[in-house]
Amino acid sequence: MLDHKNDIHPLFNGAPSSTGFKKLRKRLVQQTREALTQYGMIEPGARWLICLSGGKDSYTLLAILHELKWRGVLPVDLLACNLDQGQPGFPATVLPEFLKTRGVAHRIEYQDTYSIVMDKVPAGRTMCALCSRLRRGNLYRIAREEGCSAVVLGHHRDDILETFFMNLFHGGKLATMPPKLVNEQGDLFVYRPLAHVSETDCEKFAKAMQYPIIPCDLCGSQDGLQRQQIKQLLDGWERNSPGRRQVIFRALTSARPSHLLDSGLFDFKALARNIPCHGQNIV
Repeated sequence: MLDHKNDIHPLFNGAPSSTGFKKLRKRLVQQTREALTQYGMIEPGARWLICLSGGKDSYTLLAILHELKWRGVLPVDLLACNLDQGQPGFPATVLPEFLKTRGVAHRIEYQDTYSIVMDKVPAGRTMCALCSRLRRGNLYRIAREEGCSAVVLGHHRDDILETFFMNLFHGGKLATMPPKLVNEQGDLFVYRPLAHVSETDCEKFAKAMQYPIIPCDLCGSQDGLQRQQIKQLLDGWERNSPGRRQVIFRALTSARPSHLLDSGLFDFKALARNIPCHGQNIV
C-alpha cells in the first residue's frame, strides 16, 4: 500500500507502508520540527532557499520540510535550489526532472566553480574547503535574487558532532556548526533543520524512498583525512557504547560556562565568597 496521492506531498508518492518506515518518517518529522521550534527558525510568510545537492541528506531535508508545510505547521514558502558547479560527469538532468515530476518549486543554477577550484588548489590537496566557500557565495546571491530570508542546509547531527571534534582536536576551540546563524553580511539566516537527525536515519529514508542519489565525489576529491579520522573515532565509540553519539550531542545542548575555562563567557573574577557578618552563622 502506498500513500494516497491526495494525502501527502508528491515527494512521498510511493512511500513504503511498512511499520519500520512509518516510525522512521515520524521520527524525522518530529526531530526536524523540534529543531525548527527550539532554535526559532520559523518566520510565518518567509521564503526559504533549500539547498539540494542530490545527496541523501538534502533529499531528506527537502521531503521533511515539504511534509511539514503540507501539514500546515511550516508557514513559509519553499524554493529548492541546485547549484551545478561544472563537475565532470555531473548528471545535469536528474534533479530538474525529479523536482518537476514531484511538483517542487525550484531553481537550477550553473556556475563553473569546479574549474576555479582545480586552478587554485594544489594537486593532492582536498578541494572541499574552497569549493564550499564558492558554493556558499553563489547560494547567498541566489537567495537574495529570489527574495529569500534564509538559506537552508542539510547538515545533520553527525556533521555537527564531527565538526565539534575537528575544532576540538585541530582548532583548539569548542565550536561546531550552529543550527541557526546570520551570514557575514547580516542579511540572511542560515538554517540547519536536521540538526537533531542522525545520518543513519537520512540514509535509511533516502534509500527507502529510492531517491536518485548523486554521488558527492564526482570531482575526485574526498573529505579531508582529519574528518575521516573523526568519523572512524565516533564509529568506534558507537560500536563499543551504542548511543554515545547522542550523549555527546546532548552535551552540546547543555553547556555550563561556569564549569569551563573561558573567562569571556563567565566572569570568574567577579566570584565572591559569602562571608557572614561578625557573630552570624552560615545556615
